[in-house]
Amino acid sequence: MGSILFVIVLIVLVLLVLSSCIKIVPQAYAVVLERLGAYRATWNTGIHFKFPFIERVARKVNLKEQVVDFPPQPVITKDNVTMQIDTVVFFQITDPKLYAYGVENPIMAIENLSATTLRNIIGDMELDETLTSREVINTKMRASLDVATDPWGIKVNRVELKNIIPPAAIQDAMEKQMKAERERREAILIAEGEKRSTILVAEGKKQSAILDAEAEKQAAILRAEAQKERMIKEAEGQAEAVLKVQNANAEGIRMIKDAGADQAVLTLKSLEAFARAADGKATKLIIPSDIQGIAGLAASLKEIVADEKKGE
Repeated sequence: MGSILFVIVLIVLVLLVLSSCIKIVPQAYAVVLERLGAYRATWNTGIHFKFPFIERVARKVNLKEQVVDFPPQPVITKDNVTMQIDTVVFFQITDPKLYAYGVENPIMAIENLSATTLRNIIGDMELDETLTSREVINTKMRASLDVATDPWGIKVNRVELKNIIPPAAIQDAMEKQMKAERERREAILIAEGEKRSTILVAEGKKQSAILDAEAEKQAAILRAEAQKERMIKEAEGQAEAVLKVQNANAEGIRMIKDAGADQAVLTLKSLEAFARAADGKATKLIIPSDIQGIAGLAASLKEIVADEKKGE
């Protein structure tokens, strides 16, 4: 009975030892293996076997990108202003062997190196330049840290300045300056708005005056056109009346001629026209040059009329 129990215990121990010799490495991880205290190999993703008792897993390394947020560090600018700056470092382990044996505490080493590098960079810059040069500081820090951490099997991908905290007095001065700048911009915007409003009003008045002048111009043109049309109509009416009188006179002469009137009748008609002219209101009369012939003709007509009366 005792021998059976011993066998069972022995089997259990063997199984435990064998299970400890089997190691499965998950994705994005690596395992540093040692044999008798010395580096043996680096296991990547997959299943691996080790010798019991003489080999052991020295370190399991995370190969994913990691983020470390370091607390604020006091730094002094070139113009002797003390500020508090906290940084965020993004890094990734590229060589598990160097990471395991390169430095005792890699995270603490990166923190101290980050603080030292930040002090060196800020010490060459003045306050105003520090507040406006985040990208420059980030780039310089990343380059310096990447070179310094390369022997540790660490690659620094990015460094970000999380907060830059100047002294309270400087913060108050900056807030007052920003307030004054906001007020100045507001005043500029108000002045520009009033200027635009004045310009728009003047432009509106200008356009109104132009439209009024244009309307007056069109009205004057229309009045002139109407006056012109009226005068043309009056002239056409007068011309038409004169034409009708001339046509009537011509028709009368033509009828006299058609009736066989001789020169005496025509002369008599002329005298009648002369008499009508004399009865008018004209102040001047134009006497024809052959007035003597007309007078003789009138005397002859008088004698003829007298003879006719005697015969009766």
